[in-house]
Amino acid sequence: MKIGLDVSGGDFAPQATIDGALLAKQELGNDVTIVLFGDELVIQKELASRAQSAALFEIVHAPEVITYHDHPTRALPKKPNSSIAVGFEMLAKGLIDVFASNGNTGAMLVGSMYKLNTIPGVIRPCITSTLPTINGGKSLLLDVGSNADCKSDVLYQFAVLGSVYAANVLGIENPKIALLNIGEEDSKGNLLSIATYKLLSESDELNFTGNIEGRDLFTGVADVIVCDGFTGNIVLKEAEGIFTLMKQRGIKDEYFDRFNYENYGGTPILGVKGNAIIGHGISNDIAVKNMLLHAHEVVSSGLTEKINEAFN
Repeated sequence: MKIGLDVSGGDFAPQATIDGALLAKQELGNDVTIVLFGDELVIQKELASRAQSAALFEIVHAPEVITYHDHPTRALPKKPNSSIAVGFEMLAKGLIDVFASNGNTGAMLVGSMYKLNTIPGVIRPCITSTLPTINGGKSLLLDVGSNADCKSDVLYQFAVLGSVYAANVLGIENPKIALLNIGEEDSKGNLLSIATYKLLSESDELNFTGNIEGRDLFTGVADVIVCDGFTGNIVLKEAEGIFTLMKQRGIKDEYFDRFNYENYGGTPILGVKGNAIIGHGISNDIAVKNMLLHAHEVVSSGLTEKINEAFN
């Protein structure tokens, strides 16, 4: 297996990405190769400063960097030698099995759609977030930012994508699906919520359990929670904000410590013909390591193939 890593992506690159790659290398088996995309001289210099051999990795020279200030749709053609553009090029050709980056999220989404294309039948790819539940488990929230405006058929597909991911990567048998809403009754919510509820309730391929309110997000009553990307991103940032506030106030709690983004590293783009992982822009070495370990899980699970089967 070959796991590609964008060394130039993220607020603390290349130091954090190099350190994270070294940590992941220690945990992944010898049958896994980490391929580093970035400026070759910079990568070699960083490894030398840590007394580490460049032979530990494959290095692909990609000197250009897509920053957070670059427009996502224009960045890839404007910077063809960037780490993200070259990474997707090699992923599309099958030269690597998965590509992971903490860089420009928009560019990663655009790259996945135009370099890999969507799986036939998928209307819009999406991204997820893992929510720790009070009972020690995990819930999956999607979408969390890639689709601010959605229609009911798109939200229905998010439920399918989330169910396949929860079953094959998180190991949850027959995942319980819920729709995030302002009330539990089927008549509650806006027109989108009501229409989506009808679609989900009539499905014979999903274990739909009904609406879920915001106060129940972390209770574990649902394994997969569906919403539009606008709502999901607000929920995600609120959870991150709570964790940050507690950390700043010196409050130590075993449950809330599980909100730490370092634990999850990254999330796959669901619905495209390939394995692309998006990490947090503020990722440190631990988060990068966990992103690479999760990338390994995604490839090993055959997630993309399972999603293709579900839609075809």
